[in-house]
Amino acid sequence: MIHVEELTKYYDDLCAVDHINLTIDKSEILGLLGPNGAGKTTTLRMLTGYLPPSSGMIRVKDFTIDKDLLEIKKCIGYLPESAPLYHNMLVYDYLNYIADIRGLQNEKKTARLHDLAELCGLKDIMHKSIGELSKGLNQRVGLAHAMMSDPEILVLDEPTSGLDPNQIAEIRKIIRRIGTEKTVILSTHILSEVEATCDRVVIIDKGKIVADDSTQALKQSGGKETIIHLCLLNASFDDVKSRLSAIDGIDTVQQVETEDGSSLDIRLSCRPQEDPRTAIYNCVKNTDWILIEFRQETKTLETIFRELTKEN
Repeated sequence: MIHVEELTKYYDDLCAVDHINLTIDKSEILGLLGPNGAGKTTTLRMLTGYLPPSSGMIRVKDFTIDKDLLEIKKCIGYLPESAPLYHNMLVYDYLNYIADIRGLQNEKKTARLHDLAELCGLKDIMHKSIGELSKGLNQRVGLAHAMMSDPEILVLDEPTSGLDPNQIAEIRKIIRRIGTEKTVILSTHILSEVEATCDRVVIIDKGKIVADDSTQALKQSGGKETIIHLCLLNASFDDVKSRLSAIDGIDTVQQVETEDGSSLDIRLSCRPQEDPRTAIYNCVKNTDWILIEFRQETKTLETIFRELTKEN
């Protein structure tokens, strides 16, 4: 659906996007994740044809950005971070105006306005002035604008920025519904947004792609080690360290301080691709120790994000 090769953008001497390569499949919800200033918005503006790249190639379907810009724009609906709305217009009048611009007429226009009002939850506010709406409702109107021509690809730049939790949940629900039929690309720096909405995550930092995979795969591969926590009673640290250190796959055995000191909390650092949990359990079972907690630490997307984008 979308194929990007060596895409680069310079602002004078500043390299905002640095030779990125990316392929996005049909009916995929892709999250472009990165800290502020990482190059997310610049990348989206180049993908949508609103900003020319300094170098590189963008192909959408069988069209290339340098030769078929108008055809590519026909395939894409774009919602920037601040929806470009006319605040003195009623919601219905505004969407009707956008439909006219898009060339929709008569029954086709009426049906499209009805479908978008249903999809974006606008039925009860079609008679209201856009200037009276909350930011969450403004985003829904902007989403309806971007969807007016029924594009195959929807590009959303920070679609939930500044919204409250209820509004965020509503926008997420709409995006997931759209993603069952269309390719959706959304940029954000909100990690929970990606986990709740996206099939695939691309993390960009300082203009470069530093990770590209599904959320689950990133969690499984994002760390250099696996951490296992044990909580034991009737055990001494020296004895525990001696026994567990002998298990293949365990690098370090550390005691974790607890508030009351009633139990022995142990942190095990294990080598990547190793899973010594069965051996650990059998070791504990063959002693008089009482096991009251045994868990493997799960890498969160937040932890992986910090590791990949932190300053050297």
